Amino acid sequence: MSDPAARPVPSTRTLALAAMRCRPDAPRLAADELAGHVATLSGWEAGADGLARTFTFPDFATTIGFVNAIAWIAEQEDHHPDLGVSYGRCRVAWSTHSAGGITLNDAICAAKVERLLA
Repeated sequence: MSDPAARPVPSTRTLALAAMRCRPDAPRLAADELAGHVATLSGWEAGADGLARTFTFPDFATTIGFVNAIAWIAEQEDHHPDLGVSYGRCRVAWSTHSAGGITLNDAICAAKVERLLA
């Protein structure tokens, strides 16, 4: 997001998610659990490609800095997103292929991205 003033402050629930760690073999979230997490995470949507959001930036260098920060989060959590990167834009999609959908790990990582941008 290019304008720091436009960045929403993460909710207490988002910050609590961001403080959690991913765990191996996380089960797919039930529909009501997923809906609760989507409601908590500003701008994220649950879709066919996972828990996803597109972020915009003023230039390519800032976009790549964001991508590198996500890579660091992914390595720390041993949970890796699908990224679509272009000039001034990055689409991030978290999903857990082994669970066949979205797990708590995906919500945790999305929350960590929210905390990163706050």
